[in-house]
Amino acid sequence: MGKLKQCWSSVLVLAMVVIGTGAVPITYLQSAVAKGAVCLDGSAPAYHFDKGFGSGVNNWIVHMEGGGWCTDVASCLKRKGTMKGSSKFMNKDFGFSGILGGKQNTNPDFYNWNRIKVRYCDGSSFTGNVAAVNPANKLFFRGARVWRAVIDDLMAKGMKNAQNAILSGCSAGALAAILHCDTFRAILPRTARVKCVSDAGYFIHGKDISGGSYIQSYYSKVVALHGSAKSLPLSCTSKMKPELCFFPQYVVPSMRTPLFVINAAFDSWQIKNVLAPTGVDKRKEWANCKLDLKKCSAAQLKTVQGFRDQMMRALSPIHSTPSRGLFLDSCHAHCQGGSAASWSGAKGPQVANTKISKAVGNWFYGRSAFQKIDCPSPICNPTCPAISTDE
Repeated sequence: MGKLKQCWSSVLVLAMVVIGTGAVPITYLQSAVAKGAVCLDGSAPAYHFDKGFGSGVNNWIVHMEGGGWCTDVASCLKRKGTMKGSSKFMNKDFGFSGILGGKQNTNPDFYNWNRIKVRYCDGSSFTGNVAAVNPANKLFFRGARVWRAVIDDLMAKGMKNAQNAILSGCSAGALAAILHCDTFRAILPRTARVKCVSDAGYFIHGKDISGGSYIQSYYSKVVALHGSAKSLPLSCTSKMKPELCFFPQYVVPSMRTPLFVINAAFDSWQIKNVLAPTGVDKRKEWANCKLDLKKCSAAQLKTVQGFRDQMMRALSPIHSTPSRGLFLDSCHAHCQGGSAASWSGAKGPQVANTKISKAVGNWFYGRSAFQKIDCPSPICNPTCPAISTDE
């Protein structure tokens, strides 16, 4: 009974964080339905919009929600009955914090901007574009249309006059920020300062514990099912297989718009799903290690360290261009810019004695460049949170 009470206490605290005081109401984009820009179940896309004020009235940050992908009809049907596949199940209010926070003391550079959180209900990182709908499953694969419909709606609501703008996201939404970054830049006024921020979206084309690449086959299924190929950057798909263009390391070299990457070298989602996916770990030898690195054997820790080496190589396109930014900490975490605590808090992660909020703000406004890599081991940075953070 005590554990049950503790569980409910945690749920209530989470609810207060997500819905809490000053929560931002949902906007359903009903006009998008006629354009076929819909969630997996055919419902209208949605977003939360907190209007800018004062000096930030013409500045915009469009942040895309994360939440994985669906790779086949079965997984998409399951997703269809949740808020990740239908706006019918989405919470009506969302508390903004971190990079979307509205308080000057916790988000000094962006607190008074127009801040938008785009809800994620397509399962393809906003890349799907299949016109036909199978009457047997009634699934709509329209993520790319959703993204464009939301952006067009925001343009009509004032983003066409933007002076500064950021396209950002967490996890699958951060990957979307990379994939749509140059298109976002092209849509915005030529006079605007436009940049993109990826928080835990730098998924690498890595080798798993078997020596293969489970993640490549996984992304191949996403791209095939959702018809993503035509929505991915042509600069990448003209050179290689479409599924490879889900990996930022192959998209970033030809990007023209400045990009800032926030990532953990020991990204908790990637350790679980790129390095040691359940489908490859038949004996479940990694079941405990991949959830808590303190439970890894010496041999497993060596493999985990090897994953960091893969990450470092994959990030080489970021280093090659001074206009790009990098905050690579050695935490076992995933999505670190969404809460005030990790974005700018006193106990939040630091690299080179710098918090994420300061690094991104200085980079965006050109006050100083930031491409910093943390110490090399998963236990070397005392500012890392004690447990991993997943969206």
